[in-house]
Amino acid sequence: MRHNFLPRLAAAAALAVVLAAGTPAPVHAQEIKIAVAADVTSIDPHFFNLFPNNNIAEHIFDKLVQMDADSRMIPGLATSWKTIDPTTWEFKLRKGVKFHDGSELTAEDVAFSIDRVGQIPNSPGPFVAYTKAIVGKQIVDPYTIRFKTAAPHPLMPNDLSTIYIVSKKVATGASTEDFNTGKATIGSGRFKFVRYVNGDRIELVRNDAYWGEKPPFEKVTFRIIKNEAARVAALLSGDVDAIEQPPIADLPRLKADPKFVVTSKISHRVIYFNFDFLDRSSPFVTGKDGKPLAKNPFLDLRVRRAFSKAINRQAIADRVMEGQATPSGQLVSEKLFGNVPGLKADAYDPEGAKKLLAEAGYPDGFNLTIHGPAGRYVNDEKIVQAVAQMLTRVGVVSKVETAPMAPYSGRASKQEFSFHMVGWGASTGEASSPLRSLLATFNRDKGLGAVNWGRYSNVKVDYVIEQAIQQVDDDNRRAMLQQATKLAMDDLGLMPVHFQYTIWATKKGIAYTPRTDEYTLAFQFRPAKG
Repeated sequence: MRHNFLPRLAAAAALAVVLAAGTPAPVHAQEIKIAVAADVTSIDPHFFNLFPNNNIAEHIFDKLVQMDADSRMIPGLATSWKTIDPTTWEFKLRKGVKFHDGSELTAEDVAFSIDRVGQIPNSPGPFVAYTKAIVGKQIVDPYTIRFKTAAPHPLMPNDLSTIYIVSKKVATGASTEDFNTGKATIGSGRFKFVRYVNGDRIELVRNDAYWGEKPPFEKVTFRIIKNEAARVAALLSGDVDAIEQPPIADLPRLKADPKFVVTSKISHRVIYFNFDFLDRSSPFVTGKDGKPLAKNPFLDLRVRRAFSKAINRQAIADRVMEGQATPSGQLVSEKLFGNVPGLKADAYDPEGAKKLLAEAGYPDGFNLTIHGPAGRYVNDEKIVQAVAQMLTRVGVVSKVETAPMAPYSGRASKQEFSFHMVGWGASTGEASSPLRSLLATFNRDKGLGAVNWGRYSNVKVDYVIEQAIQQVDDDNRRAMLQQATKLAMDDLGLMPVHFQYTIWATKKGIAYTPRTDEYTLAFQFRPAKG
């Protein structure tokens, strides 16, 4: 029986832009320079399930199943897939695909890549949630592979749309550093690796032997420019041809300038805050006297609910995001599979927040340091500052500390924070992605909770998630994903704030195909027609 592909749409994006005068340099089809907002921590496609890393991996490596610009599954290295029986999936591979070293891709490389995902040491955010269902593999022939699961797993194509395929010959025994230096960076993607300078740039060159449509640009340089004003300045001066995440405030001015083109699309990324769920004196919470509290206040649902009521999500969307966001009380937007119709966030109710804090034993509130990333998400620092101000108004006197994403995520993954902001895009196009990764109890053996940095744990939520992903019937699976979502949101296992929009700005003469997954892909930039 053939799999019914899950719809995959989402919320993504518009952002803004500071403009100044400047004359862009002419477009050269040979090369494109793109400024991205967040640092890349590794070129190893299996090391860290972090968006900036995956964005680069999309250029160098391929996956069995790809996603189009609207987050719908399409054939990649696999030309087709089907179920052989309730617990066996078969994938047919594209023939004649060559790795960058000229060797041919076969089922052996696919099997090796699936195994490697679970063998990466010290990953702060592994991909294992998407491979753990596989309990056995059978290579039928060089172009056919079967995956055995312990129970029905209808999300197999969705899951494998997240796993990059590497060369067994090259990657056997290779370390993450070998990928960063280029020694092992041999994929089958549209571009070949040239150079990675941490914190500065990634350089690629077109793979003229690529099996699919060839990109229009021969060379690509991704410049890592975390400061939004600096990104705009680079575009205005002609240092780069395109940027992502231009600052929101001056978007109208950018749109009005005929030398530039602005493209936007709604994203499926939810911006949310994690609570500390560890039974300890939470590290960045103190009493009004500045002394650590003996008990972690976030273990009390009343405190978490007070925080949610204290946050004016609509004000953040309207004022901080200048209309480029939609408030949210759940994990996936209304166009994605598993969204709960009508499930909204707590209404803004500061008096209700104060009452709940008093009921929980904090009539005078407490002191808190909120942590957030700097330059990773749209207006991330401003969002954290706004939340701090709102919490202070209800008695939780808050200060803010932010940091670039690489060191920030490293600390967050080690549970060093009390209350921190992060974002998640539903990479599989449906609700199991955030449920499995963000809210399932952390379990390395099961591959669950890989990015559950708050260490939330609820046995009822876990049970429903695990049952949901085994449901072959789409309606049953949707209902159970919705049930798991409602349970987790009622318990505030994390606190959603909004879905963000994504914006790209380019020089005139360059067009971009905007994506719901927010990826900035060099092969989707092309010289504009006319």
